[in-house]
Amino acid sequence: MRPGEERPLEGDARDGVSELELLEPLKLRAAERIDEAAERLRALSRAIWSEPELAYEEHHAHGVLTSFFEQEPPAASWAVQRHYKLPTAFRAEWAPPGSRTPGAEARALQLGFLCEYDALPGIGHACGHNLIAEVGAAAALGLRAALESLPGPPPVKVIVLGTPAEEDGGGKIDLIEAGAFKNLDVVFMAHPSQENAAYLLDVAEHDVTVKYYGKASHAAAYPWEGVNALDAAVLAYNNLSVLRQQIKPTWRVHEIKSGTHDYYNVLPNKSLWKTYMENGKKLGIEFISEDAMLNGPSGSTDFGNVTFVVPGIHPYFYIGSEALNHTEQYTEAAGSQEAQFYALRVAKALAMTALDVIFKPGLLERIREDFRLKLQEEQFLNTVE
Repeated sequence: MRPGEERPLEGDARDGVSELELLEPLKLRAAERIDEAAERLRALSRAIWSEPELAYEEHHAHGVLTSFFEQEPPAASWAVQRHYKLPTAFRAEWAPPGSRTPGAEARALQLGFLCEYDALPGIGHACGHNLIAEVGAAAALGLRAALESLPGPPPVKVIVLGTPAEEDGGGKIDLIEAGAFKNLDVVFMAHPSQENAAYLLDVAEHDVTVKYYGKASHAAAYPWEGVNALDAAVLAYNNLSVLRQQIKPTWRVHEIKSGTHDYYNVLPNKSLWKTYMENGKKLGIEFISEDAMLNGPSGSTDFGNVTFVVPGIHPYFYIGSEALNHTEQYTEAAGSQEAQFYALRVAKALAMTALDVIFKPGLLERIREDFRLKLQEEQFLNTVE
């Protein structure tokens, strides 16, 4: 029987008790495990924060994260693949013993938790990617512990993907192209912010390259014969800068940058984020309104591209500071002890949401249907534009 369908548990003491009825104890166990691992998780986050590395160069963070899972007791319980598809990417996988037979593996629900860990030049972890890595690891530990507490857990694979180069380059897009997201059913991650939001409209980012060609001439003798490419570029920049005041709130025009991939907007999955909000509210998370959520654009992220190949959720969470992302003040906040409470709380909400995906009848199919409809809607809009 597939996860997401209600069935009696095995074991004399629990015969006739549905998995749905046991969800709350399972969620409590997930939260307990995250609390039990709090010191290890804080050390993990701090180790990444204290040695910031740029896109595709996250060798220290890669080592810290892979060692974290390799050393998680009992020994070798997580199957860790270092340098997975990319030099600084990784994959860590855990499945209950009964899920490791060929037949069970084919039926297993595969849930992915994503970790980011690249930093910004000059200001370190000013976007809190050390906390993203911590949240992904913590949620995976919590989900595993909940499943281990069952006498006969369903066939499920808990997968952690280390995804480098979000800030510059689009590491998740490289991983999509390399097949890293193949067979995943749902993916989870959370991003630090100034507020708690189950979804924000992340802006699609497309690079347009414009080249200016000049014509050389003698600057003193006959300058009128020349064509000044630099002047043309400066004028274009100045005009675009003025135009930015008049563009719509959901549009963005950035200064010249070098990019290798287009970032897509994050496809919302209402069934996922409503489930996440239900769990978050039980933990005391106060969310912004749905209207603010759907009308308040955020930045851009390569997670958007992931949501075009697999259903996913990318909530934002407050870390105890009003500082803005990509500032020195946010770097300090991302490494603070205060941020730990908020990071672990959102990890619990993600683990609890993953348990709902596994055990709540019909939820997985609603998530898949939301995904299909949004994908069709996006494809239609791209056709008519």
